[in-house]
Amino acid sequence: MHLYNLTLSRASGIQCAIYGNFSGPKAQELVVSRGKVMELLRPNESGKLQTVVATEIFGCIRSLSAFRMIGASTDYIVVGSDSGRIVILKFNKEKNSFQKVHQETYGRSGCRRIVPGQYIACDPKGRACMIAAVEKQKFVYVLNRDNAANLTISSPLEAHKSHTIVFSIVGMDMGFDNPVFAAIELDYGDVDQDPTGEAATEVQKHLTLYELDLGVNNVIRKWSDPVDNGANLLVAVPGGGDGPGGVLVCSENFIIYKNQDHEDVRAVIPRRSDLLADRGVLIVCYATHKKKAYSFFLVQSEYGDIYKVTLAYEGDTVTEVKIKYFDTIPVCTSICVLKTGFLYAASEAGNHALYQFIGTGEDEEDVESSSLNLQETEDGFQPVFFDPRPLKNLLLIDETSSLMPITDMKVVNLLKEEIPQIYAICGHGPRSTLAVLRPGLAVTELAISSLPSAPTAVWTIKRSTTDEFDAYIIVSFSNVTLVFSIGEEVKETNDSGFLGTVSTIHTQLLSDSSMLQVHAGGLRHIKNDRRINEWKVPGRRSITKAASNEKQVAIALSGGEVIYFELDQMGQLLEERKRDMDEDVTCMDIAPVPEGLIRSRYLAVGCANGAVKILGLDHEDGLKDLALQAMQSTPYSALMLYSAAVDEGGPVGGVSEAGGLFLHVGLDNGVLTRTEVDRVTGQLSDTRSRFLGTRPPRLFATTVRGSRSMLALSSRPWLGYSDQGRFNISPLSYEALDYASGFASDQCPEGFVSVLKDQLRILSVENVGESFNQQVTRLRYTPRKMLVHPQHNTLIIAEADHGAIPLAQRADLQQRAEQSGQALQGVEFDEEAAALEEQFGAPRGEAGQWACCLRVVDPAALVTTFVLELDNNEAVTSMAIVAFNPAAQIAAGAASHEPLLVVGTAKGLKYLPTDCDAAYIRTYKILDGGKRIDLLHKTQLEIAAVPGALTGFKGRLLAGVGNVLRIYELGKKKLLRKCEYKKLPHHIMYLNVQGGRIYVGDAQESIHLMKYKNNDNQLYCFADEASPRYLTTLLPLDFDTVAGADKFGNVFVARLPADVSSQVEEDPSGGKLAAMMNSLNGAPHKLKALVNFHVGDTVTALQRASLQPGGQEVILYATAMGSIGALYPFTSKEDIDFFVHLEMHLRQENQPLCGREHMAFRSAYFPVKDVVDGDMCAQYPTLPVAKQRSIAEELERSPGEVLKKLEDIRNKIL
Repeated sequence: MHLYNLTLSRASGIQCAIYGNFSGPKAQELVVSRGKVMELLRPNESGKLQTVVATEIFGCIRSLSAFRMIGASTDYIVVGSDSGRIVILKFNKEKNSFQKVHQETYGRSGCRRIVPGQYIACDPKGRACMIAAVEKQKFVYVLNRDNAANLTISSPLEAHKSHTIVFSIVGMDMGFDNPVFAAIELDYGDVDQDPTGEAATEVQKHLTLYELDLGVNNVIRKWSDPVDNGANLLVAVPGGGDGPGGVLVCSENFIIYKNQDHEDVRAVIPRRSDLLADRGVLIVCYATHKKKAYSFFLVQSEYGDIYKVTLAYEGDTVTEVKIKYFDTIPVCTSICVLKTGFLYAASEAGNHALYQFIGTGEDEEDVESSSLNLQETEDGFQPVFFDPRPLKNLLLIDETSSLMPITDMKVVNLLKEEIPQIYAICGHGPRSTLAVLRPGLAVTELAISSLPSAPTAVWTIKRSTTDEFDAYIIVSFSNVTLVFSIGEEVKETNDSGFLGTVSTIHTQLLSDSSMLQVHAGGLRHIKNDRRINEWKVPGRRSITKAASNEKQVAIALSGGEVIYFELDQMGQLLEERKRDMDEDVTCMDIAPVPEGLIRSRYLAVGCANGAVKILGLDHEDGLKDLALQAMQSTPYSALMLYSAAVDEGGPVGGVSEAGGLFLHVGLDNGVLTRTEVDRVTGQLSDTRSRFLGTRPPRLFATTVRGSRSMLALSSRPWLGYSDQGRFNISPLSYEALDYASGFASDQCPEGFVSVLKDQLRILSVENVGESFNQQVTRLRYTPRKMLVHPQHNTLIIAEADHGAIPLAQRADLQQRAEQSGQALQGVEFDEEAAALEEQFGAPRGEAGQWACCLRVVDPAALVTTFVLELDNNEAVTSMAIVAFNPAAQIAAGAASHEPLLVVGTAKGLKYLPTDCDAAYIRTYKILDGGKRIDLLHKTQLEIAAVPGALTGFKGRLLAGVGNVLRIYELGKKKLLRKCEYKKLPHHIMYLNVQGGRIYVGDAQESIHLMKYKNNDNQLYCFADEASPRYLTTLLPLDFDTVAGADKFGNVFVARLPADVSSQVEEDPSGGKLAAMMNSLNGAPHKLKALVNFHVGDTVTALQRASLQPGGQEVILYATAMGSIGALYPFTSKEDIDFFVHLEMHLRQENQPLCGREHMAFRSAYFPVKDVVDGDMCAQYPTLPVAKQRSIAEELERSPGEVLKKLEDIRNKIL
């Protein structure tokens, strides 16, 4: 078995974000880390965040920091990763990519306790940076310039201290004095030597300052002072003439200003009035806004409250610290203040947001805490209370969707569509959602208006070539043409100069800002001053097809004659030449004029005999055939596009001499072909095809990210566009359209106007570049498990939150229900209340308190049909739909034909170690066609062990309770235990059954294969795996093969050897005797690992599915960071050989950006085995042309053939 791994949707969670000017002096940009992907984000003019570039680094990004050299205009990025190397990057605007400036090795690879990379701090003047480990090691690097003004980096200077744990580091602002770095440290040396444990109670955190002496080039511990043991975060205070310098130490309930030779200035952090007294307030992230005259800090607590911190100082002496409540937003991993007045919030869970400042927090009504008003009481310092309120200083501008974390996923076609839907439960607490994902791009309807009848075509046209937005929409009917002017409203106009009494075939804005209308009777050339030139069709013939660009026009007459026109310097359309094609012309197109040339050289013509011809438009060519290609069906439409050029590592330019020219042809059989046109000879080569739908594709030009792109309308619409050097064609999640044209206005800079029957629709495409669009519905608590009812196609979701207040005890919701006169219901059913709870967070309960519910969702309408809250402080840990013995179901009072829902719950569930006060298995009847559940009975287990997994087994229930595997039968009052097996190692977290074989997943000891001997009423284990894997999910692929994933980010496939499998099945004892003879303290037989691969993110769900109609099945996986990937099984040895060698060459020619060895990363825990990394292969189009050519020659292919193979395998998956 050989698999091809491909990430279909990048991780959407963010670990850290930094702000800076990376591409230009005034560019307001963000660099975010998404685990193993680094992205550059930039807000556009309308405030929407756009991804400029996303780079896979094939490693784990642990920390990011930005710095700027003195006198420079752009920022560098320092990356701490698991490579054991410090890497400095800069963004190359011309090549649109990150470039490595320096890479220095300092330690071993991997995320280790004593290997630096967890923390990075830079000197504000860009003179040095410190990279630190969680424990012991710290290195300082001196940054400088050489004579050519290039960045240089010194050898590392050590600042190690043994037996010391670091909690936070920061670079202090010392002006132009020696750089100083501050760290919160805890020395545990005495604790290690003390067997009594008393030293652990007396351990003390210290704030330590490390000074880099630039004169003698060494680092010294300059100063150390005790700080609160709750200290967790440091914030540098501007100094060197811009402020007093020093640091703010954020600790539990306090923010303390500290500096050498300065007394502590302490202020209490305001706390919510409804917060339990034993709960502290910790700061989790911060942002600094610094100006010469004024600076402030925004800090966010673990509850989402943002505080504005300001300092009052005289010279270098701070007299007061003020902490003022600013606003409340969801809890973030990072917040960044942009100098254009925006705040970027990278959320811990749920969507990320961009806010605009509409206030600076100067309102006197808001609660403020000051160090001058600090009052000490017997119980400590007097707290300051406030109540959170709706946003007052911030305004939400944009949200970017995030699925982090995906806790479970099902891929199933519940809606009877062409392809299955992906149902993912994700999020945390009140930000939890059920997301329905479909391959394709989301479409937003901006306007819909009815027309008198069904049009035959639609176009948009500008008033002048210098205009940014379109001025007219031209709609053609069978016998008339309507022209609509675009302004504050779209209305019909008669002053455009278009002839309204005929049906229009084609329109074009020419280079002199004149307009062209092509109709069956001729050409109508409308000059700027509204003078009109007409060209009539000779004889009784008529125009059937037309194509044009800003300087050239070609028309096809009935009978197959092609006539070619050019716009001369005087602004006249002159007939240049004509040619009889001997066949009816079915489609034609001319590419835009390349920069620096006076005409496009080629005309593509599709003929009724199934041939596509390239005709030369140069004077010496005279419309002669330059190339001919026979198609498998009659050409229906054609469109020529330029691809972006790729030079030295990144796509550059657009319609230029460097880029390629491609001819797209839609055929009658629903296939789209894409063929490269040689820009020198006009020859056709490297044809690729893709089936788009049952209707012949109509191809239209539109604009995506400022580049000319393709809109293909078949039985569903598709969008073809260039993304980071690769041409993508993605379906649009919208109904089939008839005609379309690109559309640009101030409200919609890049959209399209379309026709559907007798309706005119203005649409825009959202999130271009993403593989999936999503619909979401809110949930109440963190989703834990999800089931699909096999008969009724409904979804059953289990939700549970620790430290949350159950619905029945929510006084605020009860009061709201009494006021409205409605029954008590969750906030997810009230959009306004749900938005507030998402902002403020749910009320906090006591430790050990659980809130839990079971939910039934109708996937067609994506609405909740039933919710059941669980009482008794129980949390759902497992559930399954089980078809018990029909006689037993009837005896228990349930219908014989309807399976039952069985739910495992734990009362007072605790982790580390996993334990509970009591355990139960609840049995529910499923009623009303799967839309409601009702409790049948509840069985308390005699052992207080968590029921981790449930499944049906031959009309009974198979339950994993702790490390005990049991079989239950359905009784009238409770479940009846029939059999159990007590020899499994730790905790059963997964169960599946195929035939008589039981697949057991252990939380720490991988897979166990078991059988049940009915005659002896015994369970026994006959096979297991030698590697101790900490499983997160399992997926049986066939009777002997199982795929699984562990919590360290590894995916594997294991198989029971065929001879062992047949031996077990044919053994008269069923393998029972062999099971008694254990091997290596385990089962007698061992599973063999077929596949090992390190994904780099914890995989939470595995599913088998085909994402294309009639396509091959793949293994889909979802991760905790919100990414979705696929493992595609190769079907030929030729493909395996090709991609293995391509991956090998790319490992050598395209080293990962952050210094991690690709092979070492993919083999982080187990050596990679029989998996080709498609994400590495996908880097091929971004390589310089020379490298692409050399790799292709090594593979004995052309670069076009390599790209075609990459495109084909991606199209087979998605």
